[in-house]
Amino acid sequence: MLEAEATIRLSVFLAVLAGMIVLERALPWRVARPLGMWRWPHNLGLVVLGSVLVRLVVPAPAMGAAFWAETRGIGLFHWLALPGWVAVPIAVVLLDFLIYLQHRVFHAIPWLWRLHRVHHADTEMDATTGLRFHPLEILLSVFIKMAAAVVLGIPPEAMLIFEVLLNASSMFEHAAITLPPRLDSALRQVIVTPSLHRIHHSERRHETDSNFGFNLSLWDRWLGTLRSQPDGPITLGIGTYNAARDQRIDQLVAQPFRRR
Repeated sequence: MLEAEATIRLSVFLAVLAGMIVLERALPWRVARPLGMWRWPHNLGLVVLGSVLVRLVVPAPAMGAAFWAETRGIGLFHWLALPGWVAVPIAVVLLDFLIYLQHRVFHAIPWLWRLHRVHHADTEMDATTGLRFHPLEILLSVFIKMAAAVVLGIPPEAMLIFEVLLNASSMFEHAAITLPPRLDSALRQVIVTPSLHRIHHSERRHETDSNFGFNLSLWDRWLGTLRSQPDGPITLGIGTYNAARDQRIDQLVAQPFRRR
């Protein structure tokens, strides 16, 4: 499984990205995006840089940690000796809650926000926005998931499923699509939809600090951070770093270390 991880994740990544590009044309969110595809190599370039950094620092990241814990019987799930059909879905849900908490922390702590704002500084939104994270944020997220894998004893199968879901849902919720109202209303009761997550990318800070979920919308609903509708028309971004040159990959990498 560890050897097949990269192939599985890359295959699903390419399939979902292609599917979102098709949907963005079939069910478009009709908001002007003047930069459009010009942003794609810069957003995707951050993923490449983040992946290289992770492999250099941690050759076998979250999946490796999960296998290490399994072989040594370390972590909550191994101590409870739960059967796989019980442990795997519970572990996937717990990991999703962990990412919700991580997301809130990255908004609350100033130096972490400076890393995370690279994601929010995108003045347009499409599926590639869901991949636009600073390499250092990607590395920190890997460390968090590795710690969870060891402490909780996350089954490797659950870690792989979660990694695939997290990547796919991030592209889906950032996609520039408009779902039929009834479908959107039904889906957002359980999962994060593009219309729900767009509120999180508003320039208005009280809207930015809402809708933190990635896969499940339940955490926002239960913990009081859900915002179902924006206060008005949404302007994307953070109010600074809005120029076209600020969307270049060199500027994105340097942005957390600059003040404006």
